[in-house]
Amino acid sequence: MVVGDASLDIDTLVVGAGPGGYVAAIRAAQLGQKVIIVDKSELGGVCLNRGCIPSKALISAAHQFEAAKHGDAFGISADNVKVDFSKTQAFKNGVVKKMTQGVGGLLKGNKVEVFSGEVMFINENEARAFNDHESPRYRFKHCILATGSRPIELKPFPFGGRILSSTEALQLEEIPSSLVVIGGGYIGAELGQMFSKFGTKVTIIEGLDTVLPGFDKDMTRLVAKSMEKTGIEIVTNAKAESAEQTDKNVTVKYSVNGENKEVTADYLLVTVGRRPNTDGDLGLDLAGVELTDRGLVKVDHQGRTSNPKIFAIGDIVPGLALAHKASYEGKVAAEAISGLPSVVDYKAMPAVVFTDPECSSVGYTEKEAKEKGYKVKAGKFPFAGNGRATSLNAPDGFIKIVANEENNVVLGAQIVGIEASNLIAELGLAVEMGATLEDISLTVHAHPTLGEIVMETAELVEGHPIHVLSR
Repeated sequence: MVVGDASLDIDTLVVGAGPGGYVAAIRAAQLGQKVIIVDKSELGGVCLNRGCIPSKALISAAHQFEAAKHGDAFGISADNVKVDFSKTQAFKNGVVKKMTQGVGGLLKGNKVEVFSGEVMFINENEARAFNDHESPRYRFKHCILATGSRPIELKPFPFGGRILSSTEALQLEEIPSSLVVIGGGYIGAELGQMFSKFGTKVTIIEGLDTVLPGFDKDMTRLVAKSMEKTGIEIVTNAKAESAEQTDKNVTVKYSVNGENKEVTADYLLVTVGRRPNTDGDLGLDLAGVELTDRGLVKVDHQGRTSNPKIFAIGDIVPGLALAHKASYEGKVAAEAISGLPSVVDYKAMPAVVFTDPECSSVGYTEKEAKEKGYKVKAGKFPFAGNGRATSLNAPDGFIKIVANEENNVVLGAQIVGIEASNLIAELGLAVEMGATLEDISLTVHAHPTLGEIVMETAELVEGHPIHVLSR
């Protein structure tokens, strides 16, 4: 390793080893580049260590607990069902360890050098990486920024003690008896419902008129109904004002339509969004990288910044903060650096929320398609009309497909129901390849499967449904 002021010439420096950075590094190495990836924390970034993966492990455990308690519909009953949360957390930590070790193996196998530390840019094509022991200086031909994001901290609710971000909530050693969640977006909804299934009394305070405001209201209504069944209190059109905590609980004061209210719980979880990691001592100004007013990096259709040697991907560029978006952008950036004509196209970018029921969406909603000037045809097929969903005792939900009336090309789809996160993939492929309703309806889907609902929805939009009556 080079130490001091001597510079090491490399092809590509990747800053950040999350799902955007490590994917970009691997793809760049596959294309013949000499790559060094630097991250001050664990391989896999927030997603693998403090976000997507640990949260889904705990959500899966919560589903298992709920299923053990409520098997009456199947004629199954179990007495004295308990949770050993220390073992639940051990399971989650084991999953995280396997995934992060896997990333390390992939980087090594692709001959990507890993440096554990931070990065500070010196000029437009040089940066210093440093930790407590060494500080190599790199002169790069190209660089890919993938520094990710962190939870937004509100001044009235500073993190610490009994006021938690999602990171601390996922590390709790016990199941709280009560929890207040500020923010009913995807993180607040997922974690709030997870703790509720474990037996926590949950109150969600949301500023807008619904939880999951990014999804259609006919989808969020089903999620809200499911939440309320487990005892979650959802307070919408509310403004959180302040919090006072003791060593035993925290009291949150909020207002609804001018009326002041308060609620006391073991913990307060604040999930109001994430902030891009483009501040601090990174030195983007010295590198000639321009930011927007929101602190996001300005990029072109390949992820190239105002400095043509530096690319940026993931949560630090405009668009939704999604791990799979970061990975996709990482591959595009690595290929662009290698001279390939790859460009970013978000037309078929899926969004998924792991609530119960799950929600997913891809492409245009019906409203968005009409706003784009399309003459639209659309239809919804209920999960209740599907044999597999019924046999799983999961009849709540629907698939909606939006198509161009002129040529039957699929423009988008929305799903709420069991396995919505997996079912959206077929419809994402349909949007990406410009498939028609006939392409879907003429594809034989195995029976009995949830995938049949996709076929049935296409038939419904075409006007000849089999398993529901045509209106």
